Amino acid sequence: MNALWQLTRIGLTLNFRNRMAILYGYLFPLIFLIAFWAIYRNDPVPLALHAGQFLTVTILGSACFGLPTTIVSERERGVWRRYALAPVERWVLVAGVLLARAVLLSSAAALQLLLAFALGMPVPVHPLGLLLAFAATAAAFLAFGMVIAMLVDNVPAVQALGQCIFLPMLMIGGVAVRLESLPAWAQHASAFFPGRYAVEAMQLSVTGSGFSHAEFDLLALLLIAAAGAIAAAAMFRWDKSVEPRRGWLLLALGMWLVVGAATEMRGKVAINAAQDTREVGTARDYVTLPRLVATPAPKSSWRDITDAEIDRIAFDRLPPDQGIISPVSRSDEEPDPVILPQLDRIADALPGWAPGKADDPVQRARNLLVLAAVPDILQMEQVERFVPRLVFARLQSVIPPRDLPKILAWIALHPDDGNDTAIHQLGDFGLPDISGPTKPVRGRIMLYAFKLLGRLSGRVPPA
Repeated sequence: MNALWQLTRIGLTLNFRNRMAILYGYLFPLIFLIAFWAIYRNDPVPLALHAGQFLTVTILGSACFGLPTTIVSERERGVWRRYALAPVERWVLVAGVLLARAVLLSSAAALQLLLAFALGMPVPVHPLGLLLAFAATAAAFLAFGMVIAMLVDNVPAVQALGQCIFLPMLMIGGVAVRLESLPAWAQHASAFFPGRYAVEAMQLSVTGSGFSHAEFDLLALLLIAAAGAIAAAAMFRWDKSVEPRRGWLLLALGMWLVVGAATEMRGKVAINAAQDTREVGTARDYVTLPRLVATPAPKSSWRDITDAEIDRIAFDRLPPDQGIISPVSRSDEEPDPVILPQLDRIADALPGWAPGKADDPVQRARNLLVLAAVPDILQMEQVERFVPRLVFARLQSVIPPRDLPKILAWIALHPDDGNDTAIHQLGDFGLPDISGPTKPVRGRIMLYAFKLLGRLSGRVPPA
């Protein structure tokens, strides 16, 4: 163990003496983070929906460039030949290199997250799950980084091969571009890239239900890691004059194919979000939604809303309850046990929540609808589908039945009215604060108001 520690310390010392290593290891991840923040700066919660992506980019860059460049450059200089003569087990030498890289990678990711928090990203919902997913991703990618290091003879070859893996993984592998934004053929292609499973596993821990719903993603990453480690060990060489055993590359890449085929067989490749998004415009700005009702005549109060106006609403144009926008669970659907504590917390906090007891009944209803809108905006997996039913039940208990349809119609037809203060008072429910433009939240409030109105008026059959 002392030898392993000494080798790890030497590896870290050499890295921190190398300016290019510092540049690639620490500055580039921060540049990618800033790029994600700049592109998605109008998100209601900064960076939260893209944490899996920018963390995967950091690991992928280290695997495609950082680790193999270090090994190949040292092997070119004959350093590894001298390592082979050291009076320690050879696996200790390799383990020291990998451990040093893991420390560098973890510190770079921690620095990324600290900056992300400073930019407004909330703390991940499942920190332990994120740590587990990060470790599995690092194992899968670093194992393949070792394969690259054993396969090529010089640093330029590392850069060329690394780009051949790095760029396709970014563009069609579900890393830099979200899966739902990719065409159908690219979504199927992404199933054969480990980046897809890395992003999904980590994102579930940041805004979803944690690794309890990422079993397949984690299994895929671990299988890819095992295949890559076996292939790298079989191809290992201390001197560049030794010809690599390239046939073992088939094992590493073959596991990518096996995992992709398993994903295809599970029927989990295609993401319908792109289709759902086209149905409702941009899905981020409610003013682009298809027209649900003709422009109403000016009214001075919600009490002036008539049944005839409600009848003219095109409820059939609302996003489906089982879609990704304003989802609502079926009445006979049972939530996963893993989210029950969070749902119980919301249900227990609802009666005492001050914004939910506002004197103005319209603002009271608007505030309660915020609770349905925010998990939907955050894409909190199952939570976003079950919270609306809690909110609907609360609305029906705190607003008279004869008034509720008119109030909901008023909210739906006047999404810019009222105030947004309730958006920043969600701590009692365990929901993060929403920053940035509030129009997306108002858009979801509008949709949920329409959906409940449709149920109350009988225009939408109860599910």
